[in-house]
Amino acid sequence: MHNEAIRNLKNLEIIQSKDNPLIKKLKGIQGEVRAYQTTGELWLEGEHLCAAAFDKGLELNHLICSDAHYGELIQKFSNWFESAKKVSLIQDALLKSLSTLPSPGSIGFLVQTPTPLGLDPLLATVVLDRVQDAGNVGSVLRSAAAFGFRQVIALQGTAGLWSNKVVRSAMGAHFSLRLVESSSIDVIKELKVPLLCTSSHLGEYLHQLQQNMGIPYPCAWIFGHEGQGVRQELMELASMKVRIAQPGGEESLNIAAASAVCLYASSNYEVSHR
Repeated sequence: MHNEAIRNLKNLEIIQSKDNPLIKKLKGIQGEVRAYQTTGELWLEGEHLCAAAFDKGLELNHLICSDAHYGELIQKFSNWFESAKKVSLIQDALLKSLSTLPSPGSIGFLVQTPTPLGLDPLLATVVLDRVQDAGNVGSVLRSAAAFGFRQVIALQGTAGLWSNKVVRSAMGAHFSLRLVESSSIDVIKELKVPLLCTSSHLGEYLHQLQQNMGIPYPCAWIFGHEGQGVRQELMELASMKVRIAQPGGEESLNIAAASAVCLYASSNYEVSHR
């Protein structure tokens, strides 16, 4: 187990028992959807998520890795091990038993849940209105980060932004975004950018707005509940209602797909006007 390297690490512990307090803590975080609110901690599993968090400067309180893969991991990510305040090596089978991934990771970070930032009324924003599927929420966050929308507001009834499934599906997008969670509609009224509301049957077609250079930027796109869409009160606040043409005849798009289309259209408009 590379004893020399292990001896040189500070605050190192080796865990082999399923009854260890750290194992119980990780199981609790994995098992509760909003554990990040009650414990104030996040479990980030796998190299990709860890890299996204580390590269954005998230403080690394606790690095946890498989004892079987320790040698290769410390060579590959020596800066992570040097920065970690504490390192735990967990027996490989025990670490895999904690994972909910199809292919369990061999390394993870236990970090403090980032402190929420206040609303920036002038940022390009995505508003989620009671979007309940964690996979959809994570996909929207990923599109927002990819296309330059730096703020996401989750209204009450939306899946927890830092829940395990949302974090995994967003693939590191969280660490590039300003996240405002469990908000009321009053928060939306504070935005100083135009509100664009998606609809399956109302408003102008997105492709026509693109052709006519009619998409305002910065703006706030509002995406609604998977079945009910955007609630009427928000529809009435919107500066524009926008729909996506579907020549194939489908009634509507999944919210993850619709958000990607709309945010990409906005990013194209913004780039062309720099």
